[in-house]
Amino acid sequence: MPRRIAAPARLRRRIFVSFVLVAGVSAAALAVGSFLLVRQSRLDDSVERSVRQTKQNLQFAGQNLPAGPTTEEVKSRLFGFFGTGGIQTLAIVGGEAVSSTAPLRSFEPPADLRALVEDGQIAYERATVDDRPSLVVGGEVPNRDVQLYFVFDESSLRDDLRELGVVLGAGWILAVLLAALAGLLLARRTLGPVARASQAARSMAEGLLDTRLPVETDDEFGAWAGSFNEMAAALEAQIAQLSEARERERRFTSDVAHELRTPLSALVGEASLLREHLDDMPEGARRPAELVVADVARLRRLVEDLMEISRFDAGRQTVRAEPLDLGSLVEATVRSRGWKDRVAVDATGVVVVSDRRRLERIVANLVGNAVEHGGRGIAIRVGRDGVGAFVEVSDRGSGIRPEDLPHLFERFYKADRSRSGPGSGLGLAIAMENARLLGGDIEVASEQGVGSRFTLRLPAVVVADLLPGGEDHVAPGPEDGSRRRERSEP
Repeated sequence: MPRRIAAPARLRRRIFVSFVLVAGVSAAALAVGSFLLVRQSRLDDSVERSVRQTKQNLQFAGQNLPAGPTTEEVKSRLFGFFGTGGIQTLAIVGGEAVSSTAPLRSFEPPADLRALVEDGQIAYERATVDDRPSLVVGGEVPNRDVQLYFVFDESSLRDDLRELGVVLGAGWILAVLLAALAGLLLARRTLGPVARASQAARSMAEGLLDTRLPVETDDEFGAWAGSFNEMAAALEAQIAQLSEARERERRFTSDVAHELRTPLSALVGEASLLREHLDDMPEGARRPAELVVADVARLRRLVEDLMEISRFDAGRQTVRAEPLDLGSLVEATVRSRGWKDRVAVDATGVVVVSDRRRLERIVANLVGNAVEHGGRGIAIRVGRDGVGAFVEVSDRGSGIRPEDLPHLFERFYKADRSRSGPGSGLGLAIAMENARLLGGDIEVASEQGVGSRFTLRLPAVVVADLLPGGEDHVAPGPEDGSRRRERSEP
């Protein structure tokens, strides 16, 4: 038999997405942090250089300007020298402003910057001059009534920072793509075995015991896959042994039942003959003879039950569906077994399309169980509800212990621990097998000291009101509960 290899699942998607998110956020934090750090460093460096240059210019101006200089002297002695370095200069001489270039004629230093300069400090402030980002640094010429403001163009610095941002953004995108690729490969390799193991476990739960995991590596996952395969092989072997044991049990039950039929037939005939002559027997022999007759009858029922169980196990049971009045069938079953005086029947007209013999068997087993164990207050109710048709058998006996309820329909199970009752323990199991064969089920409810209630339910699709002949009914198929169309005859 070819081994089924579990296909890899897609559980790695979540870990892949998490990996990409973590890598993306980390790379973004690194890129933003780097940009801010470089930006601050470049801006600080620009300020330091500009302030240093301003101090040198102020010292030069103090050396070259006469006491009480005029605006013309400032322009002739200073602006030409400062202009060679590409620096625009604004001078305030005795309250009068004069500039080295035309764009500065309309420029006025910010008030807070001017206040600091008038206090004798060298101060700076960033501003837009002639539509260009600039750094304005001002100071007072030593021992002169002159204030100089130097405008340093920072356009190239801003362009450099912009390019740095673009590079870092592209690097972030590349890092995310690389993280996605690495995460995909890592998740596929790391979580692939986990996904395959999950799928393999699901396949085994569905009954595919030959499922195995491929042992592709010699690491922990390879050892895990090998251990899983060993476990699966041991489980498959155990299930095979259990199946063989169950098959042997079925064959044994069938063989025993068949082998007992011939001697049992002879015993039944002899017991019948013995029962006919009970009145002619001496008083001392009559009781043992009655016991023999009762035991033969019990043995006959046991063998019949075993034969029916063996047919269920062999899958040889068939269903002969026909329209039936469920209430009339229940009443006839009760009457034929002599329970009419002990069982109250409340039946309404409900027609089902089902197997007469199997329905009679189910009803007889349920009522017989109530007569044997319930003892009193036995009532049968036949009708239908929103679920389907039902036959409810209730009694006011001692009830069933809660721990026994889950096992009532198991073969040979008896709630009486001494197993001294007359039943074989197969009646309820056979009733359940027949109910399932007809597409129905049996429900049980019990309360100790109050009584028990067994309810046979038939599927709604086979239920119809008591209709005149010629109506269509849906009937269950013979083996698998499939449905076929039959036409009811009057």
